[in-house]
Amino acid sequence: MMKTYEHTKSHEWYERAVEVIPGGVYGHLGPAEGCFMPISAYPLFASKAQGAYFWDVDGNKYVDLMCAYGPMVLGYNDPDVDKAAAEQAKILNCAVQPGTLMVDLAELMVDTVDMADWAFFAKNGGDATNYALMVARAATGRDKFIAVNGGYHGVIGWTQGWGAPGVGKKEVEDKLLVDWGDTAAVERLAAEYKGEIAAFIATPYHHPVFEDSILPPAGYWNKIRSICDREGIVLIVDDVRCGWRLDMKGSDYHYGFKADLECFCKAIANGHNISAVTGIESLKDAAASVMCTGSYWMSAPPMAAAIACITKMREIDAPKICHDHGVKIIERLTEIAKHHGFDYRFSGEPALFFHQIRGLEDKADPNLLLHQAFVGECVKRGVFMTNHHNHFTNTALTDKDIDFIADVADEAMGVVKNKSREILAQA
Repeated sequence: MMKTYEHTKSHEWYERAVEVIPGGVYGHLGPAEGCFMPISAYPLFASKAQGAYFWDVDGNKYVDLMCAYGPMVLGYNDPDVDKAAAEQAKILNCAVQPGTLMVDLAELMVDTVDMADWAFFAKNGGDATNYALMVARAATGRDKFIAVNGGYHGVIGWTQGWGAPGVGKKEVEDKLLVDWGDTAAVERLAAEYKGEIAAFIATPYHHPVFEDSILPPAGYWNKIRSICDREGIVLIVDDVRCGWRLDMKGSDYHYGFKADLECFCKAIANGHNISAVTGIESLKDAAASVMCTGSYWMSAPPMAAAIACITKMREIDAPKICHDHGVKIIERLTEIAKHHGFDYRFSGEPALFFHQIRGLEDKADPNLLLHQAFVGECVKRGVFMTNHHNHFTNTALTDKDIDFIADVADEAMGVVKNKSREILAQA
């Protein structure tokens, strides 16, 4: 049996944090939004990271299958990326004018992303999606937009729903929702609100939380492209999560269509804070007209990091490496689950796989109690996962790391199987 981790110092720090920080650790990295169940299984604060691993404040070491929720595409502290950022910081960081690296990075983006004629830079993925919607509205003179139920585009008001804490009704009244893959619903909305819809925004494939990821149905994106062209609707692809794990030319290129605006973040600079929007030539004037900026948006070190990261991803074919690692993990864990008798399912793209245990032998588990327990047991043994979100692979993973992931999963499934009656009785 493997040694299981304890998180005494993490929880001591958390007790201090809740006294001075709302929620202690807020947002998706915290125990509430992060769905840490049971919370005792999870670390709450990290102390260091390197390659495919991070260490918590108790000194426990983890293979990070969340990759910091996506940014670590080359692994933590990639030497080439970090050196580029550090060297640039010695020369120019945040100043009253941008450095020329902004031009270099924009040229690299245009050369890399197939649909791109220009690039705009910000900080977070939500900055990028919000700017893209503003550009679409500026270009069309329209207010309404279509989004997909369960799609995630950030946390600013319009990305959430009416009734979410802090979100006003007027912030979402122009948001029209359809189900993923339902092109007929898009057609109906385009007819009902003819001449009023500025944009259609969606992720390249559907990756909600707590549910299977769904790849685009055959012909889906070409049909959406056709509707947008006919109705003068701007097609926005939110590639914040998938970007450069599917294809260096963009996820729209990967699925065989062309976006009007494409949003990037996460993998763009391997953890250095920058995001981007790329667009087609006909939207360039509208993009220039939009007032959307920030004091740190043109900071030079993250741009140096992005240039180094994109260049390295191109050189090593990072999407293929991430895909192949994902395939290996899926194959190994599927075999282990079959041995233990679990109904264990994977969905989505291998580089961003989603997984769920749905039952054991003849016992279905619609409440996902077995899956929650399995993820918790993996975390306690050094493989950091979540029970609600897709996972990520990175180029720093090795076959030895994947062997360790498989060993942990094997023991965790054995523990959960032995406790299954007790676990399922909680329903």
